[in-house]
Amino acid sequence: MEIWQAVILGLVQGLTEFLPVSSSGHIAFFQGIFGISESDIALFFTIILHLGTLVAVCVIFWRDILDLFKKPFHTLGFLVLATIPAGLAGILFKLFDLDAVLLSPQYMGIILCVFFLITATVLFVTEMVVKRRQNTLPLCFKTVIPMGLAQALAVLPGISRSGSTICAGTLAGCRSEDVAKFSFIMSIPVILGSFLVELVMGLKDGEIQQSFIDGGATLGWSVALGFIVSAIAGLFAIKVMLKVIKKANYKWFSLYLVLLSVTCLVLHFTYFNV
Repeated sequence: MEIWQAVILGLVQGLTEFLPVSSSGHIAFFQGIFGISESDIALFFTIILHLGTLVAVCVIFWRDILDLFKKPFHTLGFLVLATIPAGLAGILFKLFDLDAVLLSPQYMGIILCVFFLITATVLFVTEMVVKRRQNTLPLCFKTVIPMGLAQALAVLPGISRSGSTICAGTLAGCRSEDVAKFSFIMSIPVILGSFLVELVMGLKDGEIQQSFIDGGATLGWSVALGFIVSAIAGLFAIKVMLKVIKKANYKWFSLYLVLLSVTCLVLHFTYFNV
């Protein structure tokens, strides 16, 4: 992997982690375009990109994060409840190595095509529903549980974490401002947990150490630049989504995902699977 590819992947990760278009799906798509296999990408580089997006959330929502630890701890309890399904899904995903199966060259194009289309459909339906009613519910069990289940489904490449959680909360009747904040804060334990697990496993197996031995200075620059670009792009994406959520204007993201889905299907038969 070249340094310029690392910068592009950092940009893609930062933007797509919070825009409702699926960061995992886009990273897989660009890996396919660049001809980079999973074995070519250092584990440490991948988890550092996610850590960059975590920094973006903490910078924008630091006050809300501090408020989690103030009595009566309702939001903190909701956060724990919403994180459990994603944690269980992540364990199962890792246990059965589903990532390697779903994103293998013989399936990747089709898988991304289908899941991008699902995300596009959910976004479009959500906009149609929301514009015909007024959401009035505060953050509560009725709205948090669907958001948690939606986040669990987002372990699938092409299913947007931010898009699915925002749509689930919105369709459950939660107020836009509550959905926006909670959706982004929900990403913190998921990203941090994934980072810590991958870091410990990578150090234990020696993969991270070996990656730096093989990659040398190039990997060092890739990690540093990928992290910085991911964090900056994440800040921009969050600000964009906060405005989008207030207006429930998701149709352009939906259209983009339909076009991307068609592109994935074409590339599956002409490029990815060659």
